[in-house]
Amino acid sequence: MTKKSVDDYLTEGIHGVRLPKEGERIRFLGTLRERIVIALTIGQVMSDSGLKKLEAAMKEHPKARLIMNGHVSYRFLKEEKALAAKYNIPYTTVTDEENKTDIGAVLTYDYAIDKEEIFIKEEEPIEEQQEETESTILDKIKKWFR
Repeated sequence: MTKKSVDDYLTEGIHGVRLPKEGERIRFLGTLRERIVIALTIGQVMSDSGLKKLEAAMKEHPKARLIMNGHVSYRFLKEEKALAAKYNIPYTTVTDEENKTDIGAVLTYDYAIDKEEIFIKEEEPIEEQQEETESTILDKIKKWFR
C-alpha cells in the first residue's frame, strides 16, 4: 500500500472516501450494474412503458429493492411505487444534485447477480405500425382518384 499524502486526506475529508466503480454508481442510482435485475430509463418511467416487465421482475425477485431517480416528478413514479407496495418490495428515491443520469428506476439486490440483459428494449407500439400501413393504403387509393 502507498502512503497517503496530505492532499489525499483533505480530498477524503471534503468528498468522502472514494468508492470503486464510482461512474457505475452514479449512473445506476448508487448501486452497481452487477446487482441490477432490471433498469428503466427516465423515458420508460415517464411513459410507463416498462411497467409490465418491472412487475414481472418484481414477482420473480421478491427480495430485491427498488431505487428511483428523485429528479423524476412524483406523478410519474406513482405506478412504480404502487407496484412496489403491491409486492412488498422496499423502495427508495435517490436525488443526486451533483450528477445526472438517464436511469429512472432500478430493481436491485445488495449482492451481485450478474444478469446479462438489464435494459428493456424499446418496442414500437403495434397500433402505430397498423396506422402506418393503413395510411399508406389510403394514400395509394387517393392517388388513383387524382
